[in-house]
Amino acid sequence: MYSSCSLLQRLVWFPFLALVATQLLFIRNVSSLNLTNEYLHHKCLVSEGKYKPGSKYEYILNDYIRFLAAGNFRSGSMHMTSGLKPNAVTILYQCRGDSYNSKCRSCYAAGISGLRRRCPRNKGGMIWFDQCFVEITSISVIDFNISKINYENNFPLHNPNRVSGDIKSFNNETMALLKELALKANNKDNMDNGKMALYASGEKRVGTKKVYAMVQCMRDLVKPKMCKECLESIIKEFPECCDGKQGGRILGTSCDFRYELYPFLRTSDSKTV
Repeated sequence: MYSSCSLLQRLVWFPFLALVATQLLFIRNVSSLNLTNEYLHHKCLVSEGKYKPGSKYEYILNDYIRFLAAGNFRSGSMHMTSGLKPNAVTILYQCRGDSYNSKCRSCYAAGISGLRRRCPRNKGGMIWFDQCFVEITSISVIDFNISKINYENNFPLHNPNRVSGDIKSFNNETMALLKELALKANNKDNMDNGKMALYASGEKRVGTKKVYAMVQCMRDLVKPKMCKECLESIIKEFPECCDGKQGGRILGTSCDFRYELYPFLRTSDSKTV
């Protein structure tokens, strides 16, 4: 027979363990929905040099950072440039299609903070998070060759775990989903805030699994007719980056794609393909 003290301890522990279990379940759910804004990658553009404290470049840079931060981030994409050499300053950002408005604002702030920390006083740098891409450069957008897709800074990421079952079928079906989303992203009826969305998401049953995916192009720097070409090119890299992987993506400065075996987008706009 338990003593009253022992019984009391057990009665206290049961609610505590239930609470812990509930918290762990909540944490797993938050993780599966990718509600965090994880840092992915960055590149300091060292060839553009550094700016000096108190310089005109720093003044313009800080002024533009504040100006963009005051925006509404509704479009999820923006660039701003002084266009004046030798103090040309350009800032641009592209948020993930499900992370506009306040989510985009917070990711932009994280990008600026991350570049200041990882590329201190560099005139140029780029950084990727789960929910956005941010770039600062001393090259004016006027001088960007927007008639050419930039593949130079593309990089792959993938889940180290492999899927079970028919790998070949999984690869083919996942690539087919990505290709269908690429077509949807470039559909003239796919509009957002008066501009072509150049973004699409969806899901597809592949055997016993469900694959969730998205594709996107940089709306302010990639012409709509070039988005399809960019997406087709990186989807062709799927066998090299993502063969049989439970999740993977290719990120770049012109376009990107991602797929997972769990729902990672914030909105419910994904359609079953």
